Amino acid sequence: MGKRIAVVGATGTVGREVLQELAARGVDVAEVAALASERSIGVGLSYGEDAEIRTDDLAGYDFAGTGAAIFCTAPAVSAANVPRAAKAGVWTIDTSSHFRLDHDVPVIVAGVNDDAPTLARAKRRIVAVPGACVTMLVQVLSPLHKAANVRRAIVSTYQCVSEMGKAAMDELFGQTRNVFVNQPMERTHFAKQIAFNVIPQCGGFEKDGHTTDERALATEVRKILASDTGVFATCVRVPTFVGHGISAVVEFAEPMGVAQARSMLARAEGIAVVDHRSDEGFVTPLETQGEQKIYVSRLRDDPSVPNGLAMWIAADNLRTASSAPIADLAIRLADNG
Repeated sequence: MGKRIAVVGATGTVGREVLQELAARGVDVAEVAALASERSIGVGLSYGEDAEIRTDDLAGYDFAGTGAAIFCTAPAVSAANVPRAAKAGVWTIDTSSHFRLDHDVPVIVAGVNDDAPTLARAKRRIVAVPGACVTMLVQVLSPLHKAANVRRAIVSTYQCVSEMGKAAMDELFGQTRNVFVNQPMERTHFAKQIAFNVIPQCGGFEKDGHTTDERALATEVRKILASDTGVFATCVRVPTFVGHGISAVVEFAEPMGVAQARSMLARAEGIAVVDHRSDEGFVTPLETQGEQKIYVSRLRDDPSVPNGLAMWIAADNLRTASSAPIADLAIRLADNG
C-alpha cells in the first residue's frame, strides 16, 4: 500500500477497533495516522499486538498524500472536516449519519455494494457507511435479494449500548452496580433506566413517532440494495455491552424457503448459519464478541404471507458489523487512489 490511511476519532470506541482491524490486515503502523481532538494529542494507542501509535491533532493535519481517511466521529465533527479531507483529494469514509442521505454520497458496505459503479457516484470522493444494524441486515439480505427480490422486511433490532460510546457503557455498568448496592440511579445517556430493562428508543423521536435510527435503517437499506424494498423497523436498546441482535421477517417477490435460504447464506462470505432447532442451536450477541462472522439462526418459513421467511441475526457491532468492513473499504480506496 503506497498511501497513508488516516483514522479520525482514533481514541473513540470505533476508532480503536478500526486501528486493530487495519493492523490485522497487515497495514504497517507507519502508513497510518491516528487523529483526534486537541485534548487527546499525544495519546498512545495500541496497534496490533506489539506496536503503538500516537495521536496527532485533527485541526492541523495536512491530508495531502493520504489515500483514505476514516471519520469515526460525531456528525458535527464530520460536517466540519470531511469536506476538507475530500478537497485534498482524499477518499473519505464517514461513519456518522451526516452524509448518508446526500444524493451524491453513496452508502457503502464492503462486499455488498462497493463496486466501481457505486463508487463512481461519489462525486466529491465522500462515501458514508451505515450503522452496525444496517450492515448486518444488508449483508444477510443481499444474496437473498439477488435471488428472489426482497419486497418487504419487518425488522426489530436489539441494540447494545457500546454503539453509543464508552460513557454509555459506563452508565450501564454504574446502574447495574447501583441496583445491587441500593444506590440511586444516575441517568444521563438513556431516556429511562437501562440496567435490567429494555428501552424502545434508539435515536431521537420524529413527528410521526419513528425514531431517527428506525428511519435511517429503512432508508439506508433501500439505498444500499438499490431497491424500493419496504422496510419497517422498531429499534430497541438492551442492557448488554457488545453485540447486536436483529429479528427480521422478510417477504420475497419470488419463492424463497428455509432450505434455499440456508444454502445460499452458508455459501455467502462473512456469514455463518447456526440453526439447529434445539436449546443451544442458535447464536446470541454475547457469543459473537470478537468473532468475524455475522450469524444467522432461527430460520423459519412465514406462512402469513407468500414467500415469507423469518430469521435471527447476531454479530459483534464493534468489529464484524463496523470496524472490519470499514477497514476493508479504506484499504481498497487507498490502494486504488
